[in-house]
Amino acid sequence: MIAMFTSIAAAFFVPWLDTSHVRSGRFRPLYRMTFWLLMAAWLVLAYCGSKPPEGAYVTVVSVAAAYYFAHFLLLLPIIGLLERPSPASVAEWDAARKRRSN
Repeated sequence: MIAMFTSIAAAFFVPWLDTSHVRSGRFRPLYRMTFWLLMAAWLVLAYCGSKPPEGAYVTVVSVAAAYYFAHFLLLLPIIGLLERPSPASVAEWDAARKRRSN
């Protein structure tokens, strides 16, 4: 029960845990990779949650749950500090978006 409520709380605190100034994953390739790993962990947890808690499922769920919590509590703040998106790419994307809207 504690892990279940902690997983919901971790998702709630994402705005404060993400230390990057650019919120879009479009300009953050390292974050984008960890996001897809998070989605894979989520699918593994959903699939293994429908199986009996025995055998290899216990190990697989332990690894997926560890990554789930590590993503929010460790990787998200660290990636935000280390990864610096190119301001030129953000400005180019914004200019292209404005041209398309005109």
